[in-house]
Amino acid sequence: MSLSSALSTAMAGLRANQAALSIVSSNVANAKTPGYVAQGVNQIEVAGGAGTGAGVRINGVNRQLDQYIQAQLRTETSGGAYADQTAGILSQLQNVYGTPGEAGTLETAFSKLTGALQGLSASSGASSAQAAVLSAAQSLAQQLNATTTGIQALRSNIEQDIGVSVGQANVAINQIAQYNARLQGMEVTDPAAATLMDQRDQAINQLAQLMDVRVVTDNTNQANVFTNSGIQLVGGGQASQLAFNSQGTLNANAQWNANPALSGAGTITVQLPNGGSFDLIANNAIASGQLAADIKLRDKTLVDAQAQVDQLAAVLASSLSDVTKPGAAVAGPPAGFDLDLSAVQPGNSINLTYTDTATSTQHQVTILRVDDPAALPLSNTATADPNDQVVGVNFSGGMASIVAQLNAALGPAHLQFSNPAGAVLRAVDDNTAAASVNAASTTTTVGSLASGAAQLPMFTDAGALYTGKLTVDGPQMTGLAGRIMVNPALMADPSKLTVYNTAPLTPSGDTTRADFIFSQLSSAQFTFGAQTGIGSAATPYKGTVSGFMQQFLSQQSNASVTATQLQQGQSVVVSTLQQKFNATSAVSIDTEMANLIALQNSYAANAHIMSVVQSMMTSLLQIQG
Repeated sequence: MSLSSALSTAMAGLRANQAALSIVSSNVANAKTPGYVAQGVNQIEVAGGAGTGAGVRINGVNRQLDQYIQAQLRTETSGGAYADQTAGILSQLQNVYGTPGEAGTLETAFSKLTGALQGLSASSGASSAQAAVLSAAQSLAQQLNATTTGIQALRSNIEQDIGVSVGQANVAINQIAQYNARLQGMEVTDPAAATLMDQRDQAINQLAQLMDVRVVTDNTNQANVFTNSGIQLVGGGQASQLAFNSQGTLNANAQWNANPALSGAGTITVQLPNGGSFDLIANNAIASGQLAADIKLRDKTLVDAQAQVDQLAAVLASSLSDVTKPGAAVAGPPAGFDLDLSAVQPGNSINLTYTDTATSTQHQVTILRVDDPAALPLSNTATADPNDQVVGVNFSGGMASIVAQLNAALGPAHLQFSNPAGAVLRAVDDNTAAASVNAASTTTTVGSLASGAAQLPMFTDAGALYTGKLTVDGPQMTGLAGRIMVNPALMADPSKLTVYNTAPLTPSGDTTRADFIFSQLSSAQFTFGAQTGIGSAATPYKGTVSGFMQQFLSQQSNASVTATQLQQGQSVVVSTLQQKFNATSAVSIDTEMANLIALQNSYAANAHIMSVVQSMMTSLLQIQG
């Protein structure tokens, strides 16, 4: 090797050292900078004559990261944010319910009411016992009110959180597009590009906490971001925009609906760069991240929780006020029953049992009075029993209209209806021997405190009777737990907890009504709707009021525990992946110091070569002189 070649090689080495020292300095300076990915120099050997090396050339920098682990980390980060949000809200829901056995819980309030009813029966209706029952009933109603307030406060907070998250997502989406635009045309190895890519990755990571994302980087170093469902959020320098039409404070009736005209909760839409618009909630386009958790919590988890306490309130009211009266038998042929509809109110029902003689199959039919035409026709979800055929009938047109609607709906089942007199409905078979009517009854709501029966409207819907009526806005049961109260007339006259008849007057010491109320609330069996999340449409939950309450409280407690366990597990997964990612991408001071020492040694070696070459060249010049 000639002296000039040796000198050239040493100078190339010094230049490479200088570039490498600059990278080491940058790495050390940014060791604590969030999102900074450690960099290394790209060194290319420069060939000399006869295949010998003539030095090295620096060809930019490389970011030291594992893209596969990075993609995994983003996926699990979305899952972690989902788990964190779910666990946090369910923990707050448990605070709404309170600690079992302590004061200020549904269980305690219900237990005090049944205990007070036992005392009322044992004391033969003493005024002090009546006062104790009303006080306990008020406490239970107030606890239901407070539970509804707590559930809806959580939903309202989530509604606000969604709005904030959508704003944060838009910021991240716009930043990614802006970084893409700045990176357009830059080489991947450009040191300035490395810094921009770090910042772009940070924005993508922030977006991944809010929603599930998939990133595809093309050969021009443009990061195209999609949801896992395929919705493009960023395409090169173009950004989609999310929008959220927040509805502010939510109540039990404010529920999300795919039809914007019917929706009481906000929805998330995406405006694509080409002008197209897409409803992300209606199309289930967000599968993970905080936004996905918020959507499920607001529209499913907490709606179910509200439905559970509403169902409890509805059974408390209807179990004490509803009276079922059998129809009067009509000797045939055709045979059936006469039913007095004079007391049937909106939400009350006519109940029929008939047998299809060809198959010997028995069928149940529930005919509900529904005076809102917009709520018709009904589906079988209107009752708890999946084997119960439901027919909604508008009574506002009078008996002739009722008969016509029923014949149109049930005529094909070989049932026939008529109006023999007044408010009487006759339900018989059609005299073809194809069906036989086995039983018929009406279930109506007692409005009086002294009707002559043990039933009474002890609990009301903000002072009005609870009949279970249905309108286009939904069932009366929705939000009932927030409106339920003890009947003001009963509060004014506590004696009606004992006196159920005035002519003749209920005998002193009669415990018929107290025994009835206690029995209904402690041992009577009811069928609860599957919309509460307890049981299913095929096998609805059947049990006591107390049993149902224990079921949903236990369900919610288990859900909270499971969510916390999932959160903890997800945290471990994210932490492990972060450690793996950091092992290759984060700055290691020890590694950088080792690199610095190696560079110092290399610098010293190259400098020594230059010194030797200088000495040799000086000697040669002296010899020539």
